This record gives sequence, structure tokens and C-alpha cells, in this order.
Amino acid sequence: MIQSMTGFGKATLQLAAKKITVEIKSLNSKGLDLSVRMPSAYREMELGLRSKLSNQLERGKIDFAIYVENTTEQTSTRVNVPIVRAYIAQLLDIYPAADETELMKMAVRMPDALKTEREEMDENEWKQIEGVIADAVNNIQSFRIAEGSSLEKEFLQRIANIMTMMNATVAMDAERIDNVKKRLLAAIDDLKVTLDENRFEQELIFYLEKYDITEEKVRLENHLNYFIQTLADKEANGRKLGFITQEMGREINTMGSKSNHAAMQKLVVQMKDELEKIKEQVLNVL
Repeated sequence: MIQSMTGFGKATLQLAAKKITVEIKSLNSKGLDLSVRMPSAYREMELGLRSKLSNQLERGKIDFAIYVENTTEQTSTRVNVPIVRAYIAQLLDIYPAADETELMKMAVRMPDALKTEREEMDENEWKQIEGVIADAVNNIQSFRIAEGSSLEKEFLQRIANIMTMMNATVAMDAERIDNVKKRLLAAIDDLKVTLDENRFEQELIFYLEKYDITEEKVRLENHLNYFIQTLADKEANGRKLGFITQEMGREINTMGSKSNHAAMQKLVVQMKDELEKIKEQVLNVL
């Protein structure tokens, strides 16, 4: 079953002093374009995390983020007391009569007046976060599978439409051949020349062989069936489906150039329209 590259997964974890939220968003892309945002305390785990995400999500423009929300009244930001006192002393040297309360307000706005204590990573905490990451990955994969199921239904419907139109063009072949023969005979009558039946049949056979669409019909039918088979593969197959649609396009274009029949050309245009819609959606397939 095919999967879509588009998806969203989210999972949360409530710890004693913080809430961890993991979000993964994915859009279509030719390859893997992975963006990772996480708190500095967990940065040492980023390379291993990237490797896991790359193996699990395979393709797409992926935006991965870990958000940490403090759920207690504690904060890692502290007043840098020695620095603040030094600022106040310098200000008093400049203006001894100043009110210290006002000087305090000024000092805490100065550079380095506040300092943030670096939080060290807790390995046990990271193991819990890894579980949340796994849940988020499972959620986005479920999303991708559901989207892929919708895409598969659309593909099958459009493939069936192309198959029907292709068979309709083949059904018109007898009428087209008859029209060609009538046009040639009419042209000969206008010239008022004696008709060599053998020569006429040879020229007619040559003309019909030149505009015969049997080979294109057979190849297009094979491509359509191969597309359906590829949809059922278990492996990621978006690129393969893209290659098959290119081959389908070549056969449809050749049928159009050979048709030389208004009704057939109309059907060819409709087949091209269906194929373009398939191509647009194939870009979203993993």
C-alpha cells in the first residue's frame, strides 16, 4: 500500500517539572529534507535522532521539533548578583545622590545582569522523551497511510478512466480506416485517372501501418497494469510511479499524433488530462 509524504504527528509527555511536546510535520519533496529543532540540553542526541528519523520517514520535507514547557514556578534564569552590585556601585560613583531603588531598576537591565544556568541532560529523562518521539513517528506514519489510501483510490479511478478511453479509441479504428479509404478514393476520382487496384491497396496498407496505434495501445495497457501492480507493493514506490507515468505519457502522445481522427483526438486529450492529475498526486507519494 502506498503512503503519502504529507503528514502530521504529535505526542506529549508530562514530567514532574516540565511538559514535553514532540511535533513532526511532513510535506512532499524529491528527497529527504529534515529540519530538527530541540532545546540545547538535548543537542548531543541530535545526530542519532536524525539518523533514526531518516530511516523511519525516508522522504519528504520534514520539520521535527521538541518543545519544553516549564510547569513549575522554578526558573533556570537567575539574577547575576555580583554584576548587578558592580553596576550599582559604578552608577553611585557617577551620581552619589541617586536613589538606590532607581539604580537597581537600571542595573538589572544592563548586559549580563541575568544569567541562565545551563541544564544538563538527564539520560533517564531522554529515554522517556525517546518514547514520546516514537509515538509521534507512529502518528505521522498512520497519517501518511491514511492519506496514501485516499490517493490509491483516486489513482485506480483515473487509471480506469484512461483504460476506458483507450479502448474507445481502439473501437474507432475501423471507422477511421474506412474514412481514410474513402478520402483516398475521392482524391483519385478528383484527379480523373485510372486506378490501379494493386497500387492503391499497397498505398493504403502503407498509410494504415504508419498510423496504426496497436503497438501504442498494447504498451499503454501494460503501463497501466504495471502502475496498478506497483500501487500494491509494500516498499516506498513514489519514484517508480513517476517513471511509469512518464512512459504512459509517451504512448498517449504518440496515439494522439497518429490518430488523424477528431473523435479519437478528443479522447486522447481527455486521457492526457487524467494523466496530468495522476502526475500531480504522484508527487505526494512516498
